Amino acid sequence: MFSGSIPALVTPFAADGSFDEPAYRDFIEWQIAEGSSGLVACGTTGEAATLSYDEHFHVVRVCVDQAKGRVPVIAGAGSNDTRVASANLRAAKDAGADAALMVPPYYNRPGQEGIFRHFEALAETTPLPIILYNVPARTVTDIQPATLARIVTAFPDVFVGVKDASGVLARVSQHRAACGLDFCQLSGNDDLALAFNVMGGTGCISVTANVAPRLCAEFQAACQSGDFVKALAYQDTLYPLHEALFTDASPGPVKYAMTKVRSGFPETLRLPMTSAGETSRVAIDIALSHAGLI
Repeated sequence: MFSGSIPALVTPFAADGSFDEPAYRDFIEWQIAEGSSGLVACGTTGEAATLSYDEHFHVVRVCVDQAKGRVPVIAGAGSNDTRVASANLRAAKDAGADAALMVPPYYNRPGQEGIFRHFEALAETTPLPIILYNVPARTVTDIQPATLARIVTAFPDVFVGVKDASGVLARVSQHRAACGLDFCQLSGNDDLALAFNVMGGTGCISVTANVAPRLCAEFQAACQSGDFVKALAYQDTLYPLHEALFTDASPGPVKYAMTKVRSGFPETLRLPMTSAGETSRVAIDIALSHAGLI
């Protein structure tokens, strides 16, 4: 259902901190023209944690409206409260999203049984297919392979894929064995996407694709065609940028990089997130030059 290069879109804010809808619409047009195969609205990179409920689903609606069915839209909809997550799924559906991206409960730190019960409850009422999002570095909750397999096998029509940002490459093979070859596995780490795809992944929900959508799309196309020699060349081109975009707290670096590749793109972030520091900016400039983007 989902494959290729899928940017986790940044959310542009005007100087006063309000949502910059014209910049977002223009950004989406560019992403589609450059070859992105899907869009994630209001994920981590989209600063979802600092959006109000109304803002969050307004951004999703704008994304859906601008995409106009040309590529699927995946809405970030997770919560550490199961009831809120269920309401978010309904709101994402009402906003027109094609699927939802759902983290396990964060901060609460449920055990594996709690994780399963959370997603079991969501499966019973969700109006959308769900892509599980495992990102232990942020949630401090890790969906273990056995738990993921339990979730997917119990509700195969609901849980259609995983965005795996665990950084544990062996999980690609573990998930293939437990969930079947048709289960959609998307890398959540740009720097590991090549190895992830070699092992059976189908694409990447990407930070770098915000800045380099065409290169990321061409990289993913090379992987999908089995041309891993070509894919490795793209990896070498993009790797410094993958690293540079995390030399300061994300999405500060990626918003700075956007100002370098899209004239007039706003760099504004909402507190507690802050702009990339000088060392990060230098690293990004070098990486953008290496990739031929500036």
